[in-house]
Amino acid sequence: MVPRIAEVEAVACDSAHEAAWLERNLLRESLPPWNRSPAGGQEVEVWIRLSYSRRTPGLNVVHERNSGDYVRNFGPYLGGQKVRTAVSGVARVLPIRYTSDELTGAVRELARIRGASAADRPELTREVVQVLEREPAAVARVHDQLVSRRDAAVAGLSFELAAKLQAEIEALEWISAEQKVARQEPGNFEVCGWAEGMLVRFEVRNGRLCGWSQHLCADGATAVCTAELRAEWTSFALRNAQLAAGLTQCPTAGRG
Repeated sequence: MVPRIAEVEAVACDSAHEAAWLERNLLRESLPPWNRSPAGGQEVEVWIRLSYSRRTPGLNVVHERNSGDYVRNFGPYLGGQKVRTAVSGVARVLPIRYTSDELTGAVRELARIRGASAADRPELTREVVQVLEREPAAVARVHDQLVSRRDAAVAGLSFELAAKLQAEIEALEWISAEQKVARQEPGNFEVCGWAEGMLVRFEVRNGRLCGWSQHLCADGATAVCTAELRAEWTSFALRNAQLAAGLTQCPTAGRG
């Protein structure tokens, strides 16, 4: 395999989650002979479904988007178990499932203990949406609550609970981190970055970043301007153009 390498290119992502998605997209697109993981990777693609109906409010992890009244889908995410752990943490702080109009028996008592009622459903729904939309202040509030509960568990020598809370904190960071290379919207477009004579063009197809090309270009301003302008991609494209230029100029870089 190594003697057949012609050159090495790299893409700097904004989070580990984004890097995992990009790897999956590329594996599915190119099916490289030495790295053919099933379906483009070992991690499962999942969605978080929020129901805010009067009867069955709550959060669930599903493998396909669901449509219907009083339902919103968030994602996609990689890693079914990790996402379920994140949902457990969000639900621990924002107990929306206990705001049903039809609670009975023990569930009603649990709702009382958690301080949740049907009157809280609109506010809890709003907060859950903000977290799943990665609104920084909302994510920070849930994160801080989980940290506080973890520290209290450690102080009380409840180490098993503390470990579970720590896993929820890490999983929350996974789902709330920047991730734009796999989106809900099935759009097709290209974004470009140009720096130090290197033009990098990223291709998004059906909402997935699935490839890129790079080449020397004396003036990439025109190419950058003709590509679709999307604010969330600007720094990503520029940073990777700078990275490509630096790798090209590196004395040990080049074609084999």
